[in-house]
Amino acid sequence: MKLHDLRPAEGSKKPRMRKGRGIAAGKGKTAGRGSEGQNSRAGGGVRPYFEGGQLPLVRRLPHKHGFSNRERIEFVPVNLTRIAGLEGTVTPEVLAEKGIIRNAKLPVVILGEGELDRALTVRAHRFSATAKAKIEAAGGVAEVLPVQVS
Repeated sequence: MKLHDLRPAEGSKKPRMRKGRGIAAGKGKTAGRGSEGQNSRAGGGVRPYFEGGQLPLVRRLPHKHGFSNRERIEFVPVNLTRIAGLEGTVTPEVLAEKGIIRNAKLPVVILGEGELDRALTVRAHRFSATAKAKIEAAGGVAEVLPVQVS
């Protein structure tokens, strides 16, 4: 095979349409632009955004305001009233097992609503100041777990 033997694949090349070259050519007279109006003229057409005087779509839609922090860590809140009836060591796995939280892999924050009547070792990712004070006042220990950022 030589360089002069190379040909494009059959049907891959299509001749360009020559518009406005007479009725017999198939695209004569209006050259495929329709009969009249702004879009049939040379350089015609409306600018982007313009909708004929109607309020443009961009202005009709509500705008989203504010800022969402992509680095935010959502903690699952658990009050002391929910863990008051538990025994021994309280971990996210124990809370999930008892049905207090749904997922043991999510970070847990212990909040101070309620009272403790027994000493508990509570392991969580975060404690409120009142929760920590109430756990330690009951003779328990509040251990902070590291937060896994995924």
